[in-house]
Amino acid sequence: MSSNIPPGFSHQKIETNNFLMIVLILLVIAVGGLVEIVPLFFQKSTTEAVAGVEPLTPLQLAGRDIYVREGCYNCHSQMIRPFRAETLRYGHYSVAGEFVYDHPFQWGSKRTGPDLHRVGGKYSDEWHRIHLNNPRDVVPESNMPAYTWLEKAPLDGAESAAHMTALRRVGVPYTDEQIAAAPAAVKGKTEMDAVVAYLQSLGLALK
Repeated sequence: MSSNIPPGFSHQKIETNNFLMIVLILLVIAVGGLVEIVPLFFQKSTTEAVAGVEPLTPLQLAGRDIYVREGCYNCHSQMIRPFRAETLRYGHYSVAGEFVYDHPFQWGSKRTGPDLHRVGGKYSDEWHRIHLNNPRDVVPESNMPAYTWLEKAPLDGAESAAHMTALRRVGVPYTDEQIAAAPAAVKGKTEMDAVVAYLQSLGLALK
């Protein structure tokens, strides 16, 4: 049975050559990805901080490191979607300019626990301490684990300074004075203090 496909038809060459097909698929994905992503680097709404957003203090930054270390992002997102049901529950929807100093951002999609992006100022420091020590003391139905050891774990000031230096390399505007003052800022503080400070800093720029 003779084929009606003209000699040299390009689709036939591509579809019968696995290597060529893979190369072209990767090329299309790469070009498509660049077209979608590159323009975002030049949009002010995604590269400039919202008014009121400042780099984390040494204590808050240490708390963020502990938050990541303990895997809190596995149960808590930090991105409120622009839907009525979400804004009524959590507050103003999240915008890109609030995350320009986050490396990496903590958006997430898993919500075993509530979204935390607007939790700053919602509860007192003491509430957070009780909640972290034993969540069921303040939320009886909670299935969150307790983090009692945070109260006794001291912070390392040298580690905070090193982390701030690394973040400055990727664009976070820490000054030499701020980095030099980091060890003193966390001296005598515990990991519990740091996590509470971090949680209290979340989502305050937009109300």
